[in-house]
Amino acid sequence: MSSSPLPTTQSASLSSTQTGMLFAVCAYTMWGFAPIYFKQLVHINAAEILMHRVIWAAVVLLGLVIGLKQISKITQALVDKKVMAILVCAGILLGLNWWLFIWAVNNDHLLEASLGYYINPLFNVLFGFIFLGERFRTLQRFAVGLAFTGVAILMFSFGDIPYIALALALSFSLYGLLRKQVNVDSIPGLFIETCMMLPLAIGYWLWIDSPTANFANNPMSLNLLLVCAGVVTTAPLLCFTAAARRLLYSTLGFFQYIGPSLMFILAVVIYQEPFNIERMITFGFVWLGLAVFSYDAWRHYRKQTI
Repeated sequence: MSSSPLPTTQSASLSSTQTGMLFAVCAYTMWGFAPIYFKQLVHINAAEILMHRVIWAAVVLLGLVIGLKQISKITQALVDKKVMAILVCAGILLGLNWWLFIWAVNNDHLLEASLGYYINPLFNVLFGFIFLGERFRTLQRFAVGLAFTGVAILMFSFGDIPYIALALALSFSLYGLLRKQVNVDSIPGLFIETCMMLPLAIGYWLWIDSPTANFANNPMSLNLLLVCAGVVTTAPLLCFTAAARRLLYSTLGFFQYIGPSLMFILAVVIYQEPFNIERMITFGFVWLGLAVFSYDAWRHYRKQTI
């Protein structure tokens, strides 16, 4: 009799894990196709696009907060100094990551952006081990070593430091790590982070002298594209934060190959960015590391579910 609740608990845990996996797949698929959207705005400065991301994301999130009656959760977070300090740092990292990704896509560095997001799950493993006390298995260690070997070869043999890739990987891994530390739901947390950037975004809109800053001078199609930045921004992030709260941080990294794989295909096949020998070597090591990592994650997951 005393052991009867155990199957229910296990079932609930498994259901939560499966839900987290679904959220992760949705998040990374949307991120993978996001460059198609930003390529439509290639004639607009990256900072101006970031401004629209922040403003319209705040509008979308405000509607969600009111519609889902989550104002009380925002209030709880606002009175907690520790939570707010973490969300401030997370918001800064998020804004930096948003701007850098836009700049990379619209300046024909999508291939390097995809490399950054390939490296990202291995940063997740490393940070999960260092900061969260998650177990660092042998194959995970080997996978991380392979990826960083590829980056090291690019840096020291070819003298080419992948600044964009490393900055994107580091900023988003740190963002995910911080969000893992606070017990704030995805929508209220993201709303607070976005609102922290909102005064700067509005101030920038009032200050800039850009031909596209005035909606009255733009065609309706461009205005709709700019407003859609709110949905393009919030939808994958909401799925990501929902996944992060349900999965081990290292397990979450398992799904991130989806996004950069789609970006890689877009960069090489659609936008025809150069894929030279040094990039081939670096990507080869990273892909091999991800293959080892994926095998280890699959094997570990099977042990947990049997």
